[in-house]
This record gives sequence, C-alpha cells and structure tokens, in this order.
Amino acid sequence: MVTLDPLVLLSGAAAGAGIFLFFLALYGMRPRPSRPRREPARLLGTRTAIATLAAAGVMVTTGWYVAAVGAVLLVFAWRGLAGGAAEERAAMRRLEGLAAWTESLRDTIAGAAGLEQAIPASIRAASPMLQPHLRALVDRLHTRMALPDALRLFADELDDPSADLVIAALILNAKLRGPGLRDVLGALAVSAREELDMRRRVEAERRSTRRSVQIVVITALVFAGALVVWNPGYVAEYRTSLGQAVLVVVAGLFGAGFAWMRRLARFDKPTRLLVGGDHG
Repeated sequence: MVTLDPLVLLSGAAAGAGIFLFFLALYGMRPRPSRPRREPARLLGTRTAIATLAAAGVMVTTGWYVAAVGAVLLVFAWRGLAGGAAEERAAMRRLEGLAAWTESLRDTIAGAAGLEQAIPASIRAASPMLQPHLRALVDRLHTRMALPDALRLFADELDDPSADLVIAALILNAKLRGPGLRDVLGALAVSAREELDMRRRVEAERRSTRRSVQIVVITALVFAGALVVWNPGYVAEYRTSLGQAVLVVVAGLFGAGFAWMRRLARFDKPTRLLVGGDHG
C-alpha cells in the first residue's frame, strides 16, 4: 500500500480551498428571499451527503486526495455549471407574471377605479409568484402607509429591473394623480412581453452552451475514471507527491475553463431603477 506524504494532504486541502474561493468570487452568495428558509438548508444537506459519498468513492477507487477534494467541489458547483438556467427560468416566470399583472391593473383602472382600489382587486388574477408581495402591499396600505412608500417597498421585495419600470409609473401617478396611467401601463405590459420573448430566444440559444459544458465535464470524468479502473499503471505517477501537485494544476485549469464557460452562458441582470429610495 502506498503511503502519501503529509504534504500531499496539505496541497490537496489548499487546492480545494483555493478552487472554492475562486467559484465564490465568481458567483458570490446571492440571497433568495422568495424561497422558504428550509429549502436552502435541505439542499445543502443533500449536497453534503452526495459530496461525502462521491469523495469516499473517489478515495477508494484512486487514493488521490486531490481528486476527492475535487469531487466534493464538483458536487457543490454542479448547478453553477448549468449556467444559472434555473434562476433564468424563474426570472422569466416572474416577468411573465408581471406583464399579466400590469395588464390586469390597466384593465381594472379602465373601469374608473382608483389606484388604491385597483391594486387589491388585481391580486386574484395575479400569478402565484406575485400574490404574497401584493398582499403585503395591500396590508401596508391598510395600515395607512402612503402609497408611494408602500410601492417602493413592493419594488424592493420583487428586486426586478422590469418591475421597477411599472412601479415607477405607479409612484408617479400616486404623487401627481395625472391622466394617462392606463396608456402607460399598456405600453409597459407590451414592453415586458417583448422582453420576455427576447429572453426566451436567448435562453434557447444558451441551452446548447450549457449542455456543452455538462458534456465536457462528464466526458472528462468518465475518461479519467476509465483510465484509473482499466489502466491503473498509466496513472500510477499521480499517487506521488509530485503527481498530486500536477493534479492540482490540472484541476485548477479545468475549474477555470468551466467557470469561463459558465460566464458565457449566464444572463447578467440589468441595474435596477428604484434603488436605495427613502421609504419614509
């Protein structure tokens, strides 16, 4: 049995920490306030269990500490390799719900209802993603909060640039009480629909890029695993300290390439219009 030098363990741990910080610097830790708090904890527990099993399997098969650390990082970064597809789909569903709510609000105002009456009436036809935020908005209005301040809080909860355009129009109308809100909402609804169509086309084109990333990762892993299982003599040098150090460099290059491809497939959200306002 080959005994590995403690330097190998230290280099593997350092490499794992470096790759983790590299991915953290690229993606950051973005809060998702619309999800229940228990869901991230449950996902983290599931990933931890899968990562532990993967690391144990790699250690039993290869005896490479660097590969075991890489397996753990790959499990936690697998969703990121998809290029944020889940987040983009959620953003498109939110944009579609926003467009439908804007149209509903426009039609309600067309029935000679004021903005304070139209917003509560629009909750029933709103999408499930918007209903909790709309109910919170109505509750604030019931507590005598000024409509512009309540709308700003509503914009902060949605945290969406497209929603800011609609809410900014509502804030201006709440302050000035001028005519033409129905026409403005109609134009904003059309704009949201056009943006949604554009993002769907872009998403369809980027889907092939995300699939290519996953194919590259799976192919590299299958090829490396086949060499270890069926031709162990070919990769025997990786059991040495120098081999583990070389493996750290190879893993780092793969990680950098995956991160670069992920950036190519990611949708960068525009800057919000209503940011840092005074809510009173």
